[in-house]
Amino acid sequence: MTTDLSHILDLARVAANKLNLIDDATIARVLCAVADEADRQTDYLLQENRRDLERMDPNDPRYDRLMLTSERLAGITADMRRVASLPSPLGCTLASFDRPNGMHIDKVSVPFGVIGIIYEARPNVTFDVFSLCLKSGNVCILKGGHDAACSNQALMNIINKVLISHGIDSNTAVLLPNDHHVTDQLLTAVGKVDLVIPRGSSRLINYVREHALVPVIETGAGICHTYFDEYGDLAMGRNIVCNAKTRRVSVCNALDCLIVHEKRLPDLPALCEPLAGKQVIIYADPQAYEALSGHYPDDLLQPATDQSFGTEFLDYKMAVKTVASFDEALDHIARYSSKHSECIVTDNEEHKRQFTRRVDAACVYTNVSTAFTDGGQFGFGAEIGISTQKLHARGPMALPELTTYKYIISGNGQTRQ
Repeated sequence: MTTDLSHILDLARVAANKLNLIDDATIARVLCAVADEADRQTDYLLQENRRDLERMDPNDPRYDRLMLTSERLAGITADMRRVASLPSPLGCTLASFDRPNGMHIDKVSVPFGVIGIIYEARPNVTFDVFSLCLKSGNVCILKGGHDAACSNQALMNIINKVLISHGIDSNTAVLLPNDHHVTDQLLTAVGKVDLVIPRGSSRLINYVREHALVPVIETGAGICHTYFDEYGDLAMGRNIVCNAKTRRVSVCNALDCLIVHEKRLPDLPALCEPLAGKQVIIYADPQAYEALSGHYPDDLLQPATDQSFGTEFLDYKMAVKTVASFDEALDHIARYSSKHSECIVTDNEEHKRQFTRRVDAACVYTNVSTAFTDGGQFGFGAEIGISTQKLHARGPMALPELTTYKYIISGNGQTRQ
């Protein structure tokens, strides 16, 4: 039987109105209480997560995203406590001015209201979204993937237990059933849902974009490049490339394509050497293939095809593209980038300046691994996702990006002619 979301969303709207009356100190206490309860229930959460893991092939790139460990849970609850400690993004005066007629106008930050989040095999998103939405005064409607059903439900059980114990409406955070019809209802709930944010594969994001009638913020795929410039430092480049590619291959900030200046091809074997120990398969263009042949394991080196470029691998795989100039590197990025995170490794100050000016991406790095594209690493406490669009929010989205604003106008009886 298909679930009818109308009543659930009506209750969420009521909860959003109530949430607007709760002070920030109470919100902070609730978030810390959820973190404390999750720490106490680590064994239970790991047990439920194992039930999900048993249904997935360990070789599936999503397996790493799905997996919870004691260390990862500790990191997730630490992020929640950091969010609790941050200043409230609500009620901030963004602008203030007076008009010649004596009217005073304030532009003030306010919650969206009800936010829907659609995500796949990423149980950490459940706690990240809840903490950021609660801190920013928003009700969250969560639609997780079936792969993480047990994990998400266990996390939601803890959230609801703490909300109820603090006298807060349990409809402040709702986990929807694993039903595709529910997704379509959420995307078309005009007047009931203020915003939908998808987190997941390009297939999911495209589906949401094409079917949503409510406003959407895209957290797009991460097709990330690192350009090793003619003037790049080899030791630095080795570390950056290895970290960006292998730290966690299943995340959107992982490196997908190494671009190398042709003058640095003799250094390419040394640049890629650490990747061999991580069993990274390299898809190299003809010049790069020739430079790596005999210096990189034969079973891990393959000729690049047209499909090797512009692919988000989410795996121990990487493309290598050779360019003859700085401009050619920029052209390659412009053609294949998903506008997520792009990096240059160089000691040339003019190339740094031009790269940051000309590359169109949410996060542009000079001599820094793209692995840092993360709300927590930016000091935001956590993130709701990485926006690759340009309207409203771009890059790691945290508390300020989960607010909109309204104008508050005061006067002493002004009327308009």
